[in-house]
Amino acid sequence: MNKEIIGILHPGEMGVFVAACARISGNQVLWASDGRSAKTTARAEKHQLTDVMEIEKICRECTLIISVCPPHAAEDIARTIIENGYKGIYVDANAISPTRVIKMGMDMAATGIKFVDGGIIGGPDWEGGRTFLYLSGESASQVATCFLDSPLKVYELKGQVGKASAIKMCYAAYTKGTTALLSSILATAEYFDVREELKDRWAGDWPGFDDQAERRVTRVTAKAWRFAGEMEEISTTFKEAGLSGDIHAGAADVYRRLAMFKDASDTPDLDEVLNTLLNRGNTRMKT
Repeated sequence: MNKEIIGILHPGEMGVFVAACARISGNQVLWASDGRSAKTTARAEKHQLTDVMEIEKICRECTLIISVCPPHAAEDIARTIIENGYKGIYVDANAISPTRVIKMGMDMAATGIKFVDGGIIGGPDWEGGRTFLYLSGESASQVATCFLDSPLKVYELKGQVGKASAIKMCYAAYTKGTTALLSSILATAEYFDVREELKDRWAGDWPGFDDQAERRVTRVTAKAWRFAGEMEEISTTFKEAGLSGDIHAGAADVYRRLAMFKDASDTPDLDEVLNTLLNRGNTRMKT
């Protein structure tokens, strides 16, 4: 079986997991350090990715490029790849709406790039079995072979580009959407001074749910800055299906309010999270 020379854009927490899985399966993985942070460089070095410094070199040397970035940057990265004359396989594995990914795929295909739609579900699971990559598009099978012997589980979807993004949007609409809803519920209960009563009622009706809700709300904070854009993409996806996007537009607002917890070294307590949502001030902002 032929192995690929894969470029990863960029090795953040999820990107480096995807890159490492490709390496575990015997592929060479390149990345470009130009303009990237010290944390990104440390991640790439830890997992033995080959630094070629510039994206231009990735476009010249790679047979396959995978983009894993925040939703707002997806088109800019794709445009850079086009401008550098790349002609291989390009996987957009970002949390963006199906219509948006279809348009991107058409633009790239028009320049001779083989476009594959990707949707990642689950956080990095190095032990294996709980991170899933869905793929759609004509070259999906070739991409799937890059991860055969790795912790990343890959599913090929029959049909056109857009299906992988659609399942990502629908799945995250529930998981991250309900966490935003729980955050809003608890903040509202705090505002009206009925939080303890709500907690008791939850515990009575669904034993353990009160503690579960608190864990979900506090643990999401470090990644909240990234989820705001994803909720906006889900809102757009719902509208494309003829439904209201208001629910997830509201979820995006929740995550924007929590963006100040980005890269926090410790998990905040619930009071701190709720005070932030209610704009009551926050000790972290003052120190």
